[in-house]
Amino acid sequence: MDKETMDSLKIDLVTYASETGEMRAYLAMPKGGKKLPAVLVIHAIKGLDAHIEDVARSVAVEGFIALAPDALSPQGGTPKDPEQTAALIKALDRQEAIKNYLAAVKYLKTHPMSTGKVGVIGFCWGGGMANELAVNSTDLSAVVPYYGMQPVLEDVPKIKTPLLLHYAGIDEQFNKGIPAFEAALKNAGIDYQLYMYEGTKHAFNNDTNPERYDKEAAKLAWKRTISFLKERLKA
Repeated sequence: MDKETMDSLKIDLVTYASETGEMRAYLAMPKGGKKLPAVLVIHAIKGLDAHIEDVARSVAVEGFIALAPDALSPQGGTPKDPEQTAALIKALDRQEAIKNYLAAVKYLKTHPMSTGKVGVIGFCWGGGMANELAVNSTDLSAVVPYYGMQPVLEDVPKIKTPLLLHYAGIDEQFNKGIPAFEAALKNAGIDYQLYMYEGTKHAFNNDTNPERYDKEAAKLAWKRTISFLKERLKA
């Protein structure tokens, strides 16, 4: 991101209250006094790293308040060692993590610069968490999971939020749950769109991972994501 674009943003490290204590987060928004819709950005298993901060800034550039919490705040924050980070995230109590992100939704909904409309983007582990928020929150206007684990099928009818689902073509672990998930979404009458990016690997959006990054797929998915968020949050 060039200096001019960076200079157009207001960036802060903030904290918000949750059931497990104080959560830390990266906050980005356009400069100016205008109220804006908000987007919660949920990181992958590598934690709150430079890539997710860049995603948050990219969301802000599109005219949103973007908040990227660190799920490992109760453990002292995301370590520098990605392997250590992955182990810590796998060890998180899932229900506590969900509550911490629900607290982030509340933070964004009541932020003085927010219009009160909130959306979610999540990647990998965060994609699964985005699905969980769709199940557990009625305060969301849009949810966009990238290659995320599906929620328990019995919970699908609880979803009241429109979904935009992105999946990588080469991703057996996460894709095996798609048919049953999609059937449950249809049976429950959930508003959803699903895109499969054939030939791509899991984490195709991550431009810091040359082995998996797919520029064309990432660009297309991002275009769809921003269009969906603007349609659902700015209407």
